[in-house]
Amino acid sequence: MNPVLEKIGAIGIVPVIKIDDAKLAVPLAKALVEGGLPVAEVTFRTDEAEEAIKLISKEVPEMLVGAGTVLTTAQVDRAVLAGAKFIVSPGLNPKVVQYCVDKGIPITPGTSNASDIEQALELGLEVVKFFPAGQLGGIATIKALAAPYTKVKFMPTGGVNAKTLNDYLSFPKVLACGGSWMVNADLINAGKFDEIRTMTAEAVRTMLGFELAHVGINAENEAEALATAKFFEDAFGFTSKNGNSSVFAGTAVEVMKAGGPGRLGHIAIRTNYIDRAVRYMESRGYEFEPGKYDAKGNMTAIYFKQEIAGFAVHLVQK
Repeated sequence: MNPVLEKIGAIGIVPVIKIDDAKLAVPLAKALVEGGLPVAEVTFRTDEAEEAIKLISKEVPEMLVGAGTVLTTAQVDRAVLAGAKFIVSPGLNPKVVQYCVDKGIPITPGTSNASDIEQALELGLEVVKFFPAGQLGGIATIKALAAPYTKVKFMPTGGVNAKTLNDYLSFPKVLACGGSWMVNADLINAGKFDEIRTMTAEAVRTMLGFELAHVGINAENEAEALATAKFFEDAFGFTSKNGNSSVFAGTAVEVMKAGGPGRLGHIAIRTNYIDRAVRYMESRGYEFEPGKYDAKGNMTAIYFKQEIAGFAVHLVQK
């Protein structure tokens, strides 16, 4: 897959923004980055789009900026010259798609049925936009379309919101979702960038779904571990389960038989998408130890390098 599309998949949400005044583009881009979404699709529906892309590319280089609602090859050229790293279109125009493919420009054209997908495959694409997703049956339709087209990934856009976001992203064939609920045009035009930053951060937290999985306690030996777990069983009814290296009391407490990560123990945080969570945390300056993987190469857990109050902290895939 194209590296730009891989980055989009790692982020998970693509804010779709309509810019009426190019002067608002930079503070908007900064708000999105600070909220945890360093990517944006600037739609070519306004005269200010080209200048907005140019300003974002220059002033906010950490933002992966693309152009949306691209209908012609001339618009492709203008968008790329302005700094767009990817192209999105509402429908599948073979001429525009072929033009981008020939120039090595990532493009996700809009599709709505099997015929569109087959045309995209014929043009050599691996990722297509599914638009308008909400009106076309949402994730149920995507699952139906994905069944015969096993190598295609989808980017649903149109009708995606905070309530439906994870319905889409939990399906492995969905690369990312396009949405505008955190970048409403009225908020942009009113300069309410603090509110946009807050809504963006909420969207990221909704996507990642962080929650406490369990607390680990370091015991010196198996006898101490069993006794500790027995306390939680007797006191709270957390049934003990003896394992190879630890004893669980219910699902909330793990007692390590011979110590473990962290001076005192560890804290496990569950997340919906561990790879996206790592990317998000790394973008905020956190560092990680090497991750743990299953037989299929999927990351299952990863520890932060820093300890918190004597506890190691790790992410675990739900």
